[in-house]
Amino acid sequence: QVQLVESGGGLVQAGGSLRLSCAASGSTFSFNTMGWYRQAPGKQRELVAAIARGGSTNYADSMKGRFTISRDNAKNTVYLQMNSLKPEDTAIYYCRVFILPKEYWGQGTQVTVSS
Repeated sequence: QVQLVESGGGLVQAGGSLRLSCAASGSTFSFNTMGWYRQAPGKQRELVAAIARGGSTNYADSMKGRFTISRDNAKNTVYLQMNSLKPEDTAIYYCRVFILPKEYWGQGTQVTVSS
C-alpha cells in the first residue's frame, strides 16, 4: 500500500520561505514522476511543479524563479523549496506520485502566507 507523508507547511510572512517534503513508501516499483499541486479556497487544483525520475522539471509559470522542485530517489522523497512567498500562494499543497499506471495523492499540507 503506497503512502505519501507530506510535511513542511505552515504560516509564513510574505517574502519568506518554506520547504515542503513528501516521502513515498510502500511500493516495490520505481516512483516515476513526482510533483506538487495546490488548491486555494474556491479555486481548482493546479500544478505547481513536477519532476521526472531522471530529474527533468516542469513548473507553472507563476512559480518559475521562486519555487524549486527536487527529489531524492534513494529516499523516494520529493521536495519543494518555496522562496519569496506571496499571499496568493496560500493554499493546500498536495503531493502527487506516479507509479505507472497508477497515481497517488497525499493528504495535503496547508501553506498560509500573511501580508
